[in-house]
Amino acid sequence: MSSESSTEKTSVSLLSLIMVFSRVGITSFGGSTAAWLYRELVQRRGWLDEEHFVTALTICQVLPGANPVNLSIYVGSQLRGGIGGAAAAFGMVMPPFCIILVLGYFYTRFGGSPVAHAVLGGLAAVGIGMTLFIGVKLTRHVRRPIPILIAVAIFVVVGVLRWPMIPVVLVLTPLSIAVERWLLPKKST
Repeated sequence: MSSESSTEKTSVSLLSLIMVFSRVGITSFGGSTAAWLYRELVQRRGWLDEEHFVTALTICQVLPGANPVNLSIYVGSQLRGGIGGAAAAFGMVMPPFCIILVLGYFYTRFGGSPVAHAVLGGLAAVGIGMTLFIGVKLTRHVRRPIPILIAVAIFVVVGVLRWPMIPVVLVLTPLSIAVERWLLPKKST
């Protein structure tokens, strides 16, 4: 981070953190939270650049817990310290939690209705679309063939052939690291 962007980022208010993460939490049904966070944090607010976002998302996926909550804590703490992490996590969790309780009530009352199933199908389609959007947007900077081949392989064997994801990732992750390490030019020290 440059000193100029650090100065700008420290001016992010706690209320802004709560509001941004509340909006993302409320609107990101169907598993597209990373896409909405990218849109808000990188494209709209400029709180992170693309590289920092991908790094943060990768770290948050490795940590235990929900990835969006981990990312909210990470970003909030980067921008405003511990209290910022708490504010961002509160924004990400509490308003959507309240909405889920209300929606749960309505689902128990009207869940058998074809309209309810159509709405849920539409929300799932939006989630898939946003997830694909963020995937395409982030891969436009990938120029080396190995990451592209690994991503395509995972997509084919998990998405098309329906192999279980965990064994596929457990095999392809060390393989991709070994191939990249072997192909990368040796640095002279």
